[in-house]
Amino acid sequence: MLRGRRRLSARGRSRAGWLLLAAGVSCHPPARGGPALQGASGVAIRVNQLGYRPDAPKVAVVCALEPQVIATFRVVDERDRTVFGPSAADPAGSFGPCAATYRLDFSTLERAGVYRIVAGGTSSLPVRIADDVYRGAADSLLAYLREQRSGYNPVFRDSVHQHTDGVLVDHPTRSGEFIPVSGGWADASDYLQYGATTAHATTMLLLAYRDHPEAFADRFQANGLPGANGIPDVLDEARWGLAWLVKMYPEDDLLLNQLGDDRDHAVWDLPINDSSDYGWGRGGRRPVYPCTGKPQGTVRVPEPLHRSRVHGGEIRGGVRPGRRRVPSARQRVRQSARRPRASRVHARRGASGRVSDGARAGAVLLRGGQLGGRYGARRRGALWSDR
Repeated sequence: MLRGRRRLSARGRSRAGWLLLAAGVSCHPPARGGPALQGASGVAIRVNQLGYRPDAPKVAVVCALEPQVIATFRVVDERDRTVFGPSAADPAGSFGPCAATYRLDFSTLERAGVYRIVAGGTSSLPVRIADDVYRGAADSLLAYLREQRSGYNPVFRDSVHQHTDGVLVDHPTRSGEFIPVSGGWADASDYLQYGATTAHATTMLLLAYRDHPEAFADRFQANGLPGANGIPDVLDEARWGLAWLVKMYPEDDLLLNQLGDDRDHAVWDLPINDSSDYGWGRGGRRPVYPCTGKPQGTVRVPEPLHRSRVHGGEIRGGVRPGRRRVPSARQRVRQSARRPRASRVHARRGASGRVSDGARAGAVLLRGGQLGGRYGARRRGALWSDR
């Protein structure tokens, strides 16, 4: 749960992990320390590393880093005997760094066992076909959510942001008021939290239990510590999310949206000793933003973007006539970091971090180098922009 320096990197790792482990179709070159390309031909065969159920579709994907024609493939058993094929490889075009990709469909192979897929002079990692290949997978995902818990964290057996969450900001009359909203889950590899993503995750947990209750065990208590409590762990985790959502809707006319902001990214810390400074000292309280329908955030966007026209959190037109394209999100953050300290925007005690001296400010949401978002900071956080 040690936070990454760039949120985009965390998203990239999450995407690669999902494709490799859940779908088995990643065509990106392996990350440092990850599985090497099979063989010396610059060709990799990606499979579902959990395995395949006998009656389920079974597709592997070939990634060739150089243009290469692969006409057929076959499947071999542990004795290197061909049990399927040769069968035609289905060309799927280029993808990312893969100059050529091919889909290898071996769905009709239903016999349980351990196999390898061979194509283009390359062999895949071993792949298993069995009825129980997904056993325990659901509970493994719940372990990740327990690790992400804010409030009491069972991995550290200690409180996380228990007394710092949060100070209300961006409210017309109540900015600076402390509202207890500790709980929920850290959204990604940083410690920001959002009502929308928590609501989605909680809904998926409840739907998963509704549709597949047999997939979930009871090995942990409601607080996340080991020990059965008579309730499936998936419902314990869903309740954790629901409890935080209730805190984020404390009054009929006050719906809170976001906890923390991009100042969280300034330091590397474990959650139990988070030393981010939101204007109340290192390791102090964190801001909580209400749903206002307006852009939110605290980091100032460097020129020339902050002169651009902003409407509802969106730049109207990513390129102005006669100008080059607006730099990417990461370039803007780097430029902002290089600006003199006095030019940056900092939150003041009891304030929402707005630009002082009556300057009218809006915000733009920069996600992965794209301009977008209407209702304030989400995954990439919101950056200031003069209207």
